[in-house]
Amino acid sequence: MVQSRAKDVDGYLAEVPEERRDALGRLRRLCLSELAGFDEVMAYGMPAYERAGVAEIAFASQKRYMSFYLMRSDVRDAFAERLSGQDMGKSCLRFPGPGSIDFDLVRDLLKATAASPGPIR
Repeated sequence: MVQSRAKDVDGYLAEVPEERRDALGRLRRLCLSELAGFDEVMAYGMPAYERAGVAEIAFASQKRYMSFYLMRSDVRDAFAERLSGQDMGKSCLRFPGPGSIDFDLVRDLLKATAASPGPIR
């Protein structure tokens, strides 16, 4: 998906391929339930979750995969063992299809992110 011009996350989800919509909707619901005190925004054409104006989490539908962005280096470091088997870039978990998303891992990452502020890298 090319960078979305959607004004809000509902609009974004309406644009994604239908086969990904449920999985991305589930990611959104997890973010909303676990990231109390965060603001849901559109940033860089994707849904993002900000605390004090700083995005710490985001997700997106890319051409070949779905992305989950974890901008907190301290959380990535704390979960290094669990993340080692994942397809991951510097701050991006890549899921090739809706069935490949480890929602338990994502929930744990969100809980750790919400627990306290930390460095964005």
